[in-house]
Amino acid sequence: MSHPATVGTICGGGVCGCRRNWQVPGPATRALLATSVGHVLPTVSRLAKALGLTVRSSPQVVDVVDDLGGLTLDLLFQRLARELTGAETEALRVVTDPPAEGAALTARLLTAPTLAVELARRGVTVEVGVLAEAEFWSVYQPIVSLADRSVVAHEALLRGVVDDREVGGGDLFFVAEQAGWLDRLDRIGRESAVIGAAPWLGDDDLFINFDPNSIVRPQVCLAGTERAVHDAGFAPGQLVFEVVESHAILDRGHLVSILEHFRSLGWRVALDDVGAGWSSLSLLAAVRPDVVKLGKALVRELPDDGARTVLKAVTDLAHQLGAVVVAEGVETERLADEVTALGADLGQGWLFGRPVRPEPPVEEGEGRWQPVVPVSAAPRR
Repeated sequence: MSHPATVGTICGGGVCGCRRNWQVPGPATRALLATSVGHVLPTVSRLAKALGLTVRSSPQVVDVVDDLGGLTLDLLFQRLARELTGAETEALRVVTDPPAEGAALTARLLTAPTLAVELARRGVTVEVGVLAEAEFWSVYQPIVSLADRSVVAHEALLRGVVDDREVGGGDLFFVAEQAGWLDRLDRIGRESAVIGAAPWLGDDDLFINFDPNSIVRPQVCLAGTERAVHDAGFAPGQLVFEVVESHAILDRGHLVSILEHFRSLGWRVALDDVGAGWSSLSLLAAVRPDVVKLGKALVRELPDDGARTVLKAVTDLAHQLGAVVVAEGVETERLADEVTALGADLGQGWLFGRPVRPEPPVEEGEGRWQPVVPVSAAPRR
């Protein structure tokens, strides 16, 4: 019987020093595939038999056995990825190398991943090596006061390296979501952000992204983040957890419960990419964030009248609710002047500094570490 391969990854790339493991499936010699969608299993049976696999079928389960050590079952997974639609792979659950009949089998069936997730974890539909072989760390982008261009905060962004190639957060989280590991990577991102900033943040604020879909029960799922914040010695009010507007719309009730937990710890919350969705104003009123971040796509459309109207309405409502407004995507002095005129309080973008990886802290007595900002992007004083 085969066992999943355990692949170690490092959170923080030497900055935070914690380790995480991804359970990457190894070769399997047997698979149970089950679904309530009637037409899918006959297709599975047909493809399995065509490959010479031993197949036993019942109305809602196909039992496939590979007598060649797993090579043919791997081929079946590849064929299923090509033959089935995305919706069909989501409706089909799979258990590889199932235990004997009994409680163990029942438990495996109840927690079985969808075929879509199994394919992703096996690297059939996404490059799972991006996660399984990566070192992770956080980079930090400055956020400045538009009034005097002083740095007041930093946003942490997760990065990884695979085979000496840097991988951005978007690719990392895409693979993690496809492979059913979003909760693990989101946790790595939160904890890496805190631990990586501990040596140098000082009194500045730290913005940390999170996906509400990765947090099932806040008291449990955020325990590691709470420990990291405590160990770093940050004041609770320095932490600003930001959620993208599109994620907030998916399950507003669940999001509100998470934000209530954040606030009970003294952490602040931000609504990111506001203006990109159709329900920005109603969402602001429901979530009542401490910080509102204007979406970079709309900011970059300035001075377009439509973009200006939307951003002005969002900024005015945010201020009425007592929120601080951050304009993202500010890359030119013209855009800085535009968002300042609209009433934004803070700015973020390449004009003020690109995301950078922390350098080692300076020796005691030399002052605290500051992120390196390219000379061409240095803030005006």
